[in-house]
Amino acid sequence: MLVLVAALLLLGVVLGAVAHVPVTVSLVAGVAIGAWLVIFAVRERHRTHGTARR
Repeated sequence: MLVLVAALLLLGVVLGAVAHVPVTVSLVAGVAIGAWLVIFAVRERHRTHGTARR
C-alpha cells in the first residue's frame, strides 16, 4: 500500500512538471508508470489465482 501511495505522489509530481519538460520526457515517464502498473496488476492477478488453487 505504501508503494502505491509513493507511486501516486510521483505521478502527481510528474503531472505537475509536465508543463515544464519536453513532450518526450512526459511520454517516457507515462510509459514507465504504465508499465509498472501493468506489471503490478499481472503479479497480483497471478498471486491471487495461485492461492485460490491451493
